[in-house]
Amino acid sequence: MGRGGKKGTVTPRELNPSPRLKRGPKMGKRRKMKRKKKKTDMEELKKEVVLDDHKLTLEELSTKYSVDLMMGLSPERAQEILKKNGPNALTPPPTTPEWVKFCRQLFGGFSILLWIGAILCFLAYGIQVHYKEDSTKDNLYLGMVLAIVVMITGCFSYYQEAKSSKIMESFRNMVPQQALVIRAGEKMQINVEDVVVGDLVEVKGGDRIPADLRLISTQGCKVDNSSLTGESEPQTRSPDFTHENPLETRNICFFSTNCVEGTARGIVIATGDSTVMGRIATLTSGLVVGKTPIAAEIEHFIQLITGVAVFLGVSFFVLSLILGYGWLEAVIFLIGIIVANVPEGLLATVTVCLTLTAKRMARKNCLVKNLEAVETLGSTSTICSDKTGTLTQNRMTVAHMWFDKTIYEADTSEEQTGKTFAKGSTTWFILARIAALCNRADFKPNQETLPIAKRATTGDASESALLKFIEQSYSSVKEMREQNPKVAEIPFNSTNKYQMSIHLQEDGSQAHVLMMKGAPERILEFCSTYLLKGKEYPMDDEMKKNFQNAYLELGGLGERVLGFCFLNLPSTFSKGFRFNTDEINFPMENLCFVGLISMIDPPRAAVPDAVGKCRSAGIKVIMVTGDHPITAKAIAKGVGIISEGTETTEDMAARLQVPVSQTNPREAKAIVVHGSDLKDMTSEQLDEILKNHTEIVFARTSPQQKLIIVEGCQRQGAVVAVTGDGVNDSPALKKADIGIAMGISGSDVSKQAADMILLDDNFASIVTGVEEGRLIFDNLKKSIAYTLTSNIPEITPFLLFIILSIPLPLGTITILCIDLGTDMVPAISLAYESAESDIMKRAPRNPKIDNLVNNRLIGMAYGQIGMIQALAGFFTYFVILAENGFKPIDLLGIRLNWEDRFFNDLEDSYGQQWTLDE
Repeated sequence: MGRGGKKGTVTPRELNPSPRLKRGPKMGKRRKMKRKKKKTDMEELKKEVVLDDHKLTLEELSTKYSVDLMMGLSPERAQEILKKNGPNALTPPPTTPEWVKFCRQLFGGFSILLWIGAILCFLAYGIQVHYKEDSTKDNLYLGMVLAIVVMITGCFSYYQEAKSSKIMESFRNMVPQQALVIRAGEKMQINVEDVVVGDLVEVKGGDRIPADLRLISTQGCKVDNSSLTGESEPQTRSPDFTHENPLETRNICFFSTNCVEGTARGIVIATGDSTVMGRIATLTSGLVVGKTPIAAEIEHFIQLITGVAVFLGVSFFVLSLILGYGWLEAVIFLIGIIVANVPEGLLATVTVCLTLTAKRMARKNCLVKNLEAVETLGSTSTICSDKTGTLTQNRMTVAHMWFDKTIYEADTSEEQTGKTFAKGSTTWFILARIAALCNRADFKPNQETLPIAKRATTGDASESALLKFIEQSYSSVKEMREQNPKVAEIPFNSTNKYQMSIHLQEDGSQAHVLMMKGAPERILEFCSTYLLKGKEYPMDDEMKKNFQNAYLELGGLGERVLGFCFLNLPSTFSKGFRFNTDEINFPMENLCFVGLISMIDPPRAAVPDAVGKCRSAGIKVIMVTGDHPITAKAIAKGVGIISEGTETTEDMAARLQVPVSQTNPREAKAIVVHGSDLKDMTSEQLDEILKNHTEIVFARTSPQQKLIIVEGCQRQGAVVAVTGDGVNDSPALKKADIGIAMGISGSDVSKQAADMILLDDNFASIVTGVEEGRLIFDNLKKSIAYTLTSNIPEITPFLLFIILSIPLPLGTITILCIDLGTDMVPAISLAYESAESDIMKRAPRNPKIDNLVNNRLIGMAYGQIGMIQALAGFFTYFVILAENGFKPIDLLGIRLNWEDRFFNDLEDSYGQQWTLDE
């Protein structure tokens, strides 16, 4: 009160302000500037990476960074740069101390209502003790119980969520410890933190890249960019500028990605927070996350209950003053009514209900890190799903073959049950042998008991797919390789676009056979004949046309197509001949074309059904992937994200035989948006796409674009769930209303940024989660309605006690026994209620309209069921007292005599006298 009283008056200090006070506005301005700067920094981080180092020639690069490309920086110069730019490390964000987190659980949301109740109880008890010598201790007990309830549930919630956000730590685990740099012509191992911009760095297979590098020389270097771009295949690196986009060009290596094979040298162009990975880390940890829907609901509920409590309290405070009670008693009544409105057991009920659902979801492979996220999934109206590993199996699988001028379908199911093809054809035997022998993949040892599809392999994804396919459909690859040992090989590289191997023929008359696989158009250039039903025919225009049609058809399905050919080498190349693959001493033309094999990362079996369920539940599923548009569109059609018969603008243009620019995009329900187009779009254009198209695929997206898509959906008022597994998904996972990471294939960073983890990496588990989320919302509604019904029968005895001056029908201790005893178990049991039959046929709830506690629920709990309970209670009260001699009419106005301990001759309706003890 004191502080409030000072507000209006002017103190001498205000009339003559001191210099310290004068600095106040400046400090405020500085703080405002800081906040503004942080906001602009975040906006800056959301933009695409702007780099031009990949376009520079080596001379320009050397000039820009003042570095000798052979000798590297001098140690002195490196020290200068280190002092200026700071260490090559990720800056940790300001962390929230554990005690603050604990206090938030203890004093946040619903707890604050109970704390206010407890404080009011202690206040009422203090007033009673001060003014009455013989006051009861009811209010003291009530206050203590309320405080204990809040503390226990607060500790419980804190324990549940203590395992969460360690985002920055997981980013730090990705950073390598040591780096090999060349300074003043000498190679030296240094700590990664000491690497500076302009350093000449050398990396080899197995190393983690120590900073963003612009490559100046490479030897067979491949990097795994999957954590950053989502591309599952290792990417070839070379010193050449191959793409405008720095994320796509081959001459840049990114901080904390892995070098899989080969060696490379490069100049450091960015360190620490300035690297692409550093930007993502800063963006992820700096994103402000909004309230969960359930937190907003509980806040709304608290406002409602507080409103009702204060209204009733003030009304009866005024009424009791009118009825002639003293102000002290009136204040006690006011506090009593407000406290009676606080549902003591509800906080514990809500916490237990959410925990039970979280446990149930964990059994169904959905691990929830944040209790409130349990319900968020039920409110979800848009799911932005990553493709690789979530919608698909994350393993390349042979999908189609083309030989004997026919396309055959292979079996891509996870269980390998089903489709067969022309396994009797001689062409197939030869195709299978080339696929098995001209192949560097192999099974890892000691896996004989596992099904072939589940066995781990060494080698890249495409070769492993061929290996498994031949092992399943033809015969043991190991035996074939033992019978036909490899004598020479040219590995696949991005320049040649083919792989060639020469094998000894154990069974044939000619000693060696040359086998080749690679990009179909390259393979065809080497061939002068083709194989049809086991016989060789000269290559003609008709065959080339057939080949072109098959290649386009399989490529159009988003599949990766490889061509296969062979050549039986003449007898002059007998056993023991030394083949030289550097200066080629054997024929490599006039080969015989055998066929094509195409591979795809196939959709998971349960996904189409899950997408269908999402659609019937009114949830929009959007695919957001780093993969190519053709592959993304093929998978989207395969899983039903683009439904059958729905056209994109490209499909419309093809059907109408007009250019794409002449079609009306609004007429197409489906759309495939390329990352490069998204880069140039304004927020309004993105909003229009999200509004006008029901089926959307975003392909070739960068981490920042994934975040922009999520924000776009949230601007439409959608509750957004995001699934992802890579570091590139982490900003979007953090910003989403609920982030869902993959438990098996997910990176540590994505798991830390997410609210929920799918333990089986399966999109179908999300649908289970949505169902559970909707169910808990329905059941919480029932629990709250059940709990609130007892408020009226608890308040009305107190009101009649004031108005009619009757003996108090229900004491504080009894109310506590009801709220924390008999009411809690049935309220919690409602969490086990099974779902309504239409739960997944309803549209997602609108958080603005469909509240957890709305006027209708309050009306029913207070106005109908509460009143019935209160009447039943009063009926019992009056009957019991009547049986003991006090008729209802005689109870009116006897409160003061009833409570007076010195009044020992209270008369009942039959003239009997009662003492207080009786």
